[in-house]
Amino acid sequence: MKVERERRYALMLAAKDSEYVKKVYGGYFNVFVAAFGEEGERWDLFRVVDGEFPEMSELQDYDGFVVSGSPYDAYGNDHWIIKLCFLLQTLDAMEKKVLGICFGHQVLCRALGGKVGKACTGWDIGLRKVNIVNDLSPFSFLDDLDEIPAALSIIECHQDEVWEVPLGAQVIAFSDKTGVEMFTIGGHVLGIQGHPEYTNDILSNLIDRLLNNNSIELGFAENARFGLQKAEPDRKCWEKICRNFLKDRSIIKLNL
Repeated sequence: MKVERERRYALMLAAKDSEYVKKVYGGYFNVFVAAFGEEGERWDLFRVVDGEFPEMSELQDYDGFVVSGSPYDAYGNDHWIIKLCFLLQTLDAMEKKVLGICFGHQVLCRALGGKVGKACTGWDIGLRKVNIVNDLSPFSFLDDLDEIPAALSIIECHQDEVWEVPLGAQVIAFSDKTGVEMFTIGGHVLGIQGHPEYTNDILSNLIDRLLNNNSIELGFAENARFGLQKAEPDRKCWEKICRNFLKDRSIIKLNL
């Protein structure tokens, strides 16, 4: 009888756990595994923001990697960010699956030759409708794109953005706020500007913290909270897209 090898994934956490997320969810690692993980898989945590990285000799043992969001700038020159860029270049050369979320989306772009910087329209916080590009090259994780709604709502929280995607990358989603909401390279790299893993309560707490440290103004915060009260993100659909990318499965049969 053939025994299937245990699938192994790594979360490269680029942010410190907030007190709220630690109290309610036990940390961001649990949030990500709940969103993207499946039974029978092994998920390892590397706090890259604290300088924890996988050994180069172990990279081949992983089926995929996820790079989280972060309060840091993806275009910064902190030692750990430079080291992360080098690691992402290595994973790209190995054609390993890499999913970048928010900061992860931006730092992937930077590492592979694109350009990132401050968003010319400022902060984007709250629910955002993301439009899927119609005329796409075929990708295993986005087969039969007609099965996916033309637009999906996602939670956003960023003031930086991708200015220019790397050579060979394809933009697969955009919004009225951000020109590059999703991009992919060769079917093994996927960047998503929004937060598929976030719940409304996580964002609500983050809005409180941004308001308390004067990163955003009260009126802006109230508008963002109001948007969360009116609608919910399409989390299940985003989770399916991310899982099927990491697991290299087609989404033809998803009942969205």
